[in-house]
Amino acid sequence: MLKNLLATHAIESSPHVDAGEHISTGAHAQPNLVRVLTAKHLVLLGVGAVIGAGIFVITGQAAAQHAGPALAISFVIAGIACALAGLCYAEFAAMLPISGSAYSYSYATLGEYVAWFVGWNLVLEYLFAASTVAAGWSGYFNELLRLIGSWTNTNIALPDALASAPYAFVEGHIQSTGALVNLPAVLIVAALSGLCYVGITQSAFVNSIIVAIKVTVILLFIAVTVHLINPDNWHPFIPENEGPGVFGWSGVFRAATLVFFSYIGFDAVSTAAGEAKNPQRDMPIGILGSLAVCTVLYIAMALVLTGIAPFRELNTAEPVATALTHYPQLAWLKTIVVFGAITGLSSVILVMLMGLPRIFFSMSRDGLLPPALGKVHPKFRTPYIGQVIVGVAAAVLAGLFPVSVLGELVSMGTLLAFATVCIGILVLRYTQPQLKRSFRVPFVWPVSILGAVICLYLFWQAFEEHWRLMLIWIALGQLIYIGYGYAHSKLRPKNA
Repeated sequence: MLKNLLATHAIESSPHVDAGEHISTGAHAQPNLVRVLTAKHLVLLGVGAVIGAGIFVITGQAAAQHAGPALAISFVIAGIACALAGLCYAEFAAMLPISGSAYSYSYATLGEYVAWFVGWNLVLEYLFAASTVAAGWSGYFNELLRLIGSWTNTNIALPDALASAPYAFVEGHIQSTGALVNLPAVLIVAALSGLCYVGITQSAFVNSIIVAIKVTVILLFIAVTVHLINPDNWHPFIPENEGPGVFGWSGVFRAATLVFFSYIGFDAVSTAAGEAKNPQRDMPIGILGSLAVCTVLYIAMALVLTGIAPFRELNTAEPVATALTHYPQLAWLKTIVVFGAITGLSSVILVMLMGLPRIFFSMSRDGLLPPALGKVHPKFRTPYIGQVIVGVAAAVLAGLFPVSVLGELVSMGTLLAFATVCIGILVLRYTQPQLKRSFRVPFVWPVSILGAVICLYLFWQAFEEHWRLMLIWIALGQLIYIGYGYAHSKLRPKNA
């Protein structure tokens, strides 16, 4: 049993490493994913997934509750962790150009059981990320309805009962808020799931347009408001500690855990490796390029946002729009920001919804999940059954639960996956040094070890109530693996 749990894929014979249009499974050939994405597409996918909730939603909560103006330092800390993990991802993605992200990398290095554990955490990451951002999208959508209503002297905004989560987590317990459902969040997930269903090319094209819009809006916001910064809003830059994780340096690190959620998009780039035209060259460009662009924008945005408004006022579902309420003369900019946030958050949801079915695809082709999740639509060439399941689950979560708890769980799952990738690179350098590596992590020992340590340190910052939810999620995954995955693994001779 121990040998089976630690069994790894030989990289050259991984069942999904196939650039052709069909793969053989027994007596039948099934349609495979098609390689159509370029380096530009991959960078834009990364920016599309990274730039969104981190700027338009999470910044407010992290600044108001944890870091204050030092939120910029939190972004630097999270960015360093992601840069170290990103280097490791780039080496893996160039060497193992298949769908599945950290799951596939773990399978090739650390064994089946670790791969399942990482894959299950990636399910948490992508599913809850899509739901979290959809809940934030709803806040900006309703703000847009209010703005349109103010122009026409009509009230077209949705009531709170239809635009907010009916449940909240308070001190580890679920409480009712009195709302019915977050309807806009459900509808945006449904619409973007439909887009993902009909094709990767269409999804990438729409994402490229959205990325251009939201980056333009962010640069415009910074350019217009930078001269309005009041240095008094930055003093003290690190507010005095008010308790564990509440301001002070503990708050800075606590906020780093929260804003780590903002960076997970570069991981989504690696899920599209099975559809990249030249993955050995383009995957490192996509991962590291998107990460570099987004880190600069995050730090600049954090400084400007906390400079133009008192940080304690930013604890809203739409903090950027909230900050602009201090400047009535910039009402025009507020409208543009709300529109940019809606489009920007849409691209994050799109990439998250696109990534998870491809992880299901890889896990299914390995036998760890039912074969239906590995089926590719004969016309659209997408993992359509997994896409439908992901869309329904994300819509339910987005319609019922608030941003805060979902985002926390996303960060925890992501940090575990990133730490595993950092460790996996070292293992593979030792066990298979002969493999061709078109990209190599520089200074691999300090980079990999430091990346894993920082990710695990941030993971330990989570509050107790979220630990309970995380343990429940892990236990559910263990039951699925024991009840199905272990017996059906393609590494078992009887299932090969």
